[in-house]
Amino acid sequence: MNAKELDKKFDEGGSIIEHFDLNTARRPGLETECVSIDFPMWMIAALDKEAQRLGVQRQAIVTTWIAHLIETKAA
Repeated sequence: MNAKELDKKFDEGGSIIEHFDLNTARRPGLETECVSIDFPMWMIAALDKEAQRLGVQRQAIVTTWIAHLIETKAA
């Protein structure tokens, strides 16, 4: 199946998932890099409180909030 046929099938509402190997599929731009950031203790306490309230890790809160801020500023 070529790209044009795949596009047509998708546009018509057909399933195209069988044409992809999900074991090797990658979403570009989602590679990660570890960084070190220093936060004041009051901020860490607030982040931990929110993380506990939501049942997630502190990193998830920081990542989500920063992504939201970047998306908001870009709009």
